Amino acid sequence: MRTKYDDQTVEGTQEMTDKAKRILLITGAAGGIGRATVKVFAEKGWQVIGVDRSPKYEEFPENGVYIQADISLPEKIEEIYEKVAAITSTLDAVVNNAAIQIAKPLVDTTAAEWDMVMASNLRSVFLGAKLAFPLLKAEGGGAIVNVSSVHAVATSANIAAYAASKGGLLALTRAMAIEFAQDEIRVNAILPGAVDTPMLRAGFNRGHVGEGDVLERLENLARKTVNGRVGQPEEIARSIYFLADNDQSSFMTGQALIVDGGATCRLSTE
Repeated sequence: MRTKYDDQTVEGTQEMTDKAKRILLITGAAGGIGRATVKVFAEKGWQVIGVDRSPKYEEFPENGVYIQADISLPEKIEEIYEKVAAITSTLDAVVNNAAIQIAKPLVDTTAAEWDMVMASNLRSVFLGAKLAFPLLKAEGGGAIVNVSSVHAVATSANIAAYAASKGGLLALTRAMAIEFAQDEIRVNAILPGAVDTPMLRAGFNRGHVGEGDVLERLENLARKTVNGRVGQPEEIARSIYFLADNDQSSFMTGQALIVDGGATCRLSTE
């Protein structure tokens, strides 16, 4: 099925009728961590609803639903969940992964750029949680995993808007966990460190990992971690699955899981 929902493209199965399978909704499904997460959940037998501004990619699961939409716009979030409610009455997990990054000095960041980062990275999670809530509680609860960042707890120059949005997301995670607990909805955050994604490579122009080509900068970044390498999207995806899967993390809620190769455990003065 391929339909047009105003200016949203929706591709996939018309209705998710297999109640034996758990259902995931993930934003930022076409990004580095997003694609890896979709793959991990699909391999575990979940049906996936992917949301992204980019068109559907070739490897997206055939039995899934793909919604092309911009979650920075409140009306598009409403349309996304209208579509979701039309194909399933329940969700088992929501992964809020979509994000944008502005890599420039604070004094050069415009109000419009700041607002766009907040709308994409933080407001979208707030609005999406309100709409996902009835679908998650419908059959006894579920899980929300918010993809924050190590920049929520330790940051660097020329990335203020992104760091602020991820710090806000961490606080929102705790607040959501408290409010949703009575309905058996667990809410946790994952804080990835340096992971080899298109966003990471695009941010190299900040100059925080020296000069040279992409590989040289990746090597410079790897040396800053305790285990001496940059993470892979699949490693974050498996950690997201751990937080979403009630069999593995049933007693966890309101927590921040840092997955950064040990980068934040080392003193900056060392």
